[in-house]
Amino acid sequence: MSNESVAEELGRRIEQLRLERNLTQQRVADEVGLSRLSYRRLEAGEAKLVNIIAVLRVLGQLELLELAIPDVMFSPMEQLKLQGKKRKRASGSRVTTPGSKDKELDHAAADSNSELDW
Repeated sequence: MSNESVAEELGRRIEQLRLERNLTQQRVADEVGLSRLSYRRLEAGEAKLVNIIAVLRVLGQLELLELAIPDVMFSPMEQLKLQGKKRKRASGSRVTTPGSKDKELDHAAADSNSELDW
């Protein structure tokens, strides 16, 4: 189906929903805030999406959009793959000069002793 055909079919289905509720074009147009001519164009397949949403809301059929375009959920395994590798622990500061690693360890030990108050 072409885009135009799909739009016309959508308009036809909205018209059917309106007729099932025994509502006039004018009444729905008034509730949505459109002119009757604009509403008639909507049923002919010439409408903005926001107007279609407003009409479906007035007709109590907004959930039809959820059926037409469902929310896509990734599987838990796919979500884990997309997250990448999470860090599990801190690496601390990296020391590149020789002999400074011992100083870093001594400094860490002094900090831990002062925190423990020993």
